[in-house]
Amino acid sequence: RDRDGFELSDGAGCIALEEAEHAKARGARIDAEFAGSVISADAYHITAPAENGQGAYQCMVNALRDAEMNPADIGYVNAHGTSTPLGDVAETVAIKRAFGDAAKKIAVSSTKSTTGHMIGAAGAAEAIFTILALHDQVIPPTINLENQDPACDLDYTPNTARETKLEAGLSNSFGFGGTNGTVVFKRLR
Repeated sequence: RDRDGFELSDGAGCIALEEAEHAKARGARIDAEFAGSVISADAYHITAPAENGQGAYQCMVNALRDAEMNPADIGYVNAHGTSTPLGDVAETVAIKRAFGDAAKKIAVSSTKSTTGHMIGAAGAAEAIFTILALHDQVIPPTINLENQDPACDLDYTPNTARETKLEAGLSNSFGFGGTNGTVVFKRLR
């Protein structure tokens, strides 16, 4: 409730995608399977998201469709979560719209609370954190979450990582001008 934005930081991330058969043949550690993704632009406003989270909602719904998954298949959402009053509420609304009744059962966290906002590198780094959550079966926390906004009423994994069983996760990246990106990963069996 008393949040006022993010800390800028620096970082980088890179994900290697390859055919499962090729990775297995060379003995690679396979952390997750890329299931689907969507990028979009809603052009709602230069700096503010739509209050109903329309762009984020549509991006998540389309990414789930691309992954051929249902909302109930997702156990973790790595939120864009910039700790801004407008953005956090809009993303919460979008998650609730996209996941319906399943939204209250999904663990959500903002890893930006730990890393800061890496701007251009944030999407890749947060996709990696989502993959590691699936691989390690641990939800990363939203640190420093002390006074939760009543409008942000999902399970934001406050302050402590949580061991759990996860089969699939989703990572959101939203930006100025209404750019939206969502990637979906699942555990490889």
